[in-house]
Amino acid sequence: MSETFVCTHCGETWDIEDRNCFDGAELCPDCFDEETVVCENCGRRIWADDAADSSIVLCQRCYDNYYTSCENCGRTIHQDDAYYFDDDDDYPYCHSCYEQRSGSEYIHDYNFKPEPIFYGESSRYFGVELEIDGGGHDDSNAEKICDIANTDDEKRIYIKHDGSLNEGMEIVTHPMSLEYHLNEMPWSDIMNKAKTLGYLSHKTNTCGLHIHVNRSAFGSSREEQEERISRVLFFVERFWQELLKFSRRSESQLARWAARYGIKENPKATLDNAKKNYSGRYTCVNLTNYHTIEFRIFRGTLKYNTLAATLQLVNKICDISVSMTDEELTALNWCDFVSSVEEPELITYLKERMLYVNEPVECEEDV
Repeated sequence: MSETFVCTHCGETWDIEDRNCFDGAELCPDCFDEETVVCENCGRRIWADDAADSSIVLCQRCYDNYYTSCENCGRTIHQDDAYYFDDDDDYPYCHSCYEQRSGSEYIHDYNFKPEPIFYGESSRYFGVELEIDGGGHDDSNAEKICDIANTDDEKRIYIKHDGSLNEGMEIVTHPMSLEYHLNEMPWSDIMNKAKTLGYLSHKTNTCGLHIHVNRSAFGSSREEQEERISRVLFFVERFWQELLKFSRRSESQLARWAARYGIKENPKATLDNAKKNYSGRYTCVNLTNYHTIEFRIFRGTLKYNTLAATLQLVNKICDISVSMTDEELTALNWCDFVSSVEEPELITYLKERMLYVNEPVECEEDV
């Protein structure tokens, strides 16, 4: 009987002669081809999830040392081929965008931040950043998407360039109450239009779904806000494995774009640890903004129920941070948490992800 091995990634049993050993893992031929890539600059093999997000396959070291991304279209370019509008400009452009750049009407620069317009009646508002990719960094496409959500009187969304995307853009909402997002915002129409224009979100390695929550929703004083935000961090760290499954991301993707802080014995200690070990904005809950906190752990989506469920989950976490004491949160388990869920979209999504006490259900494919 021939010797066999179990693939570290897929768990299937293969003949030993098919084994590919890489970075401590034993991979079958299929997983070796799908999960690893070769840097086109230095030739070193790396995990696919660790490749720099770019139009060519690069390890992070080569990207950092020799390449950059066009500020307008996001295409990866060699540093020697980058163009700048003046000597003091920190924003590189490819030759094509450098010649054509005269200011897009609908796609704004990454740093664009208009005065917020609040929609809906609530003390808690959610700002959504939804990244879409693959359909082009195209002003006419951006116009078509904006026309669905915006009118002459209401500017509910705007669209920004994002250098982490290859051929895409970022849809950003003004702050909205949960009810407004679910009942007034034409999210289904926006997502369907993006799909017809050739965009993807879930089915990319580039796209995220980020949700901002106003800090004032956690209390009237900074001290009260900090106390309740510490419970948000503690919840995320305590149920990290469940939220990892909910997020549809891999551990390596989260480590790069939404790293965890590490759980401590109580919420206050968890927040103190997060402040002490400052990690910038690429963290599971970004604390660097003065007016908001940002949930960054979720993968992008063009499926309405997934977006609705994600907003409802974030809202539930915020509810818990306000209503529970530290002791009650420390005693909470995941089963108790999901048993308190009443929102139909969130229940459906939890069932789809096998995070609910139930049998598997059939679900629509994410996009």
